[in-house]
Amino acid sequence: MRPSQLRTAPLRRIQCSFGPPRARKSYATQSGPTPAPPAPAPTAPAPPTPTRSGYVPPKARDVEAARQYCEDLIKKHDNPSYVLGAFIPPTGAAVDAYLAIRALNIDLARVADTCSTPTVGMMRMQFWRDTVTKSLDGRPPKEPVAVMIAQAAGALDHYSEGKAKFSKAWFHRVINTRAMFLGNPPYPDLAALENYAENTYSTLLYLTLSALPQASITTDHIASHIGKAMGIAAVLRGIPIVAFPHPRISRDVTKDIPALQGAIMLPLDVMAEAGVKEEDVFRQGSSAPGLRDAVFKVATRANDHLITAREMISQLRSSGTVGHEFEHQNDQERNYSPQQLNTKPEAQLAEVERAFGVFMPAVATQSWLDRLQKVDFDVFNPKLRQTDWTLPWKAFWAFRRKKI
Repeated sequence: MRPSQLRTAPLRRIQCSFGPPRARKSYATQSGPTPAPPAPAPTAPAPPTPTRSGYVPPKARDVEAARQYCEDLIKKHDNPSYVLGAFIPPTGAAVDAYLAIRALNIDLARVADTCSTPTVGMMRMQFWRDTVTKSLDGRPPKEPVAVMIAQAAGALDHYSEGKAKFSKAWFHRVINTRAMFLGNPPYPDLAALENYAENTYSTLLYLTLSALPQASITTDHIASHIGKAMGIAAVLRGIPIVAFPHPRISRDVTKDIPALQGAIMLPLDVMAEAGVKEEDVFRQGSSAPGLRDAVFKVATRANDHLITAREMISQLRSSGTVGHEFEHQNDQERNYSPQQLNTKPEAQLAEVERAFGVFMPAVATQSWLDRLQKVDFDVFNPKLRQTDWTLPWKAFWAFRRKKI
């Protein structure tokens, strides 16, 4: 039975409208006039030799080729991130870091689709662990994404005069989490899905913030909620692909590649509550009993995180506080100084304004959730796989108003 109201957000609730039996609740949205599209993102110049002893920066032609490769990869496989790259501050290592981080995320996400067996997939993940370690040490292999990571790390070291650097632990956290889900194991509950999103998409935002460079508990806190929304929405968006994977083709005609086993990547507790059965989804697709209600509940949690991030920025501007503590501020990878933990409200607001371009994925995530609502939470609807041509205008308007 569908619940009359879902209570998940600590600050605001999704507005609900009850109608005919198949009608569903609606997200609270805002509208505004249509502005001009954004200008393309500027390309960060190659920095001088960084301060790290013994470090030799990649050759300029190698960096330019790697930069172009990453741009093309993002444009092809993650168009929203390509569009939103226009809003990354063109200072320091931010632009190159953004390209490297987003390109790495694409390569990690594609491991399951491009590797013939889980064993090969784990070997690929180990390759990326070793590659990231070497790249951060200034010894990148001849691989475009690795070159960009090394370039961004060197630029960050130079522009911060050796005071800032990328966290290898954060890179490895993303890789390790992706590796854990190569075989599409189920999420036991909604909290497990949120934890996956925190360890992947939120962590990607932390890395991007560190490239500004910026170490702020306030911006990390906002990024955590946005990243969780991004990760949850990404899992919903991938349900049709994971449920009905494309057959893999071997280059060796003498060998057979086992067919991929489909899976429904919804939290088990949500599926049980909505009465969703995997075999029903495999047979009936979007018509499976309870599927849309389960998708709605998961989408609600993503929307709640966006609402929370939005309210945090609003409260910081109006009352000088974000309203609640950062639940991940004591994570092992974090090392906030006493000054960072006791930053004055005006300084916190300045940090948020400076980092606002990093928060722009919230706009793309909200736009996709709105489209999901318009198709009655049917994740199999082909309209959800179409390019969102309105995103540049939505993003420009959001950035101009500094409202996600």
